[in-house]
Amino acid sequence: MIKFDRIKSLYMTFQKRVQKILDLLETYGEVEIRQLATGIGVSEVTIRRDLANMASNGLLYRTHGGAMKISDVIKPVSFVSKAEVNLKAKEAICKRAAADIIDGDVIFMDCGSTAFRLCQFIKNKDIKIITNSLPIVNELQGSAVTINLIGGEVDITRQAVHGTMALEHISRYHASKAFLGIDGITAEGLYAGSESEASNTLAMAAQAGRTYLLCDATKIGKTSYLKFNDLSLVDILITDYNGSEVNKFESKGISVYSVTGS
Repeated sequence: MIKFDRIKSLYMTFQKRVQKILDLLETYGEVEIRQLATGIGVSEVTIRRDLANMASNGLLYRTHGGAMKISDVIKPVSFVSKAEVNLKAKEAICKRAAADIIDGDVIFMDCGSTAFRLCQFIKNKDIKIITNSLPIVNELQGSAVTINLIGGEVDITRQAVHGTMALEHISRYHASKAFLGIDGITAEGLYAGSESEASNTLAMAAQAGRTYLLCDATKIGKTSYLKFNDLSLVDILITDYNGSEVNKFESKGISVYSVTGS
């Protein structure tokens, strides 16, 4: 348990709170919302807002219950910022996805920021996860989950493992389900930001009994750098989008699970 003296000022400015939070992270590496609120003398709502702002600026890594130093979790600003975008929608999507994960499952999880949010809902499940995501490995350490980290070259920007050896690793395993993200989806197909990410997505889907696409509304109708497959890759789409594109996806044989992300 972290112990630190309560700060006397009840009217500490945001800038001073930021500095105190950073000082505590430097000392302890990880802090919890409740402990920060008590120590700084503000509400948990204020601390949550402060942590969200700091994460979006790359000052810390936001965990479900608090925050960690960036250097301790080896997550660059780009991943942290991406993980905080549309947070409520991503959490609603992942809560629904977790409902389909049962004890004994073996699942693939890719390096997407939405898939990462699934971690908080599955920590107590007796399952095996095969992933190329370093943030997911870090988040699930010490949980009930058994982790199989895919081997290969580390992509520092994406904090993920890619490459020929990674694809070979994936091909050796079979999973009951795969939970994947993409950069865009239209009625014409699936889009990725790079060939390496597209290759991993294809490899995981090929080795899974059922493929789930975790996709917030900003990805619907969006095209990207690379169209890498048609919609036949996907069995189930979980999204907070509820517009006309849903009918097009369902006509292609995809089951669409709609959630409320606000």
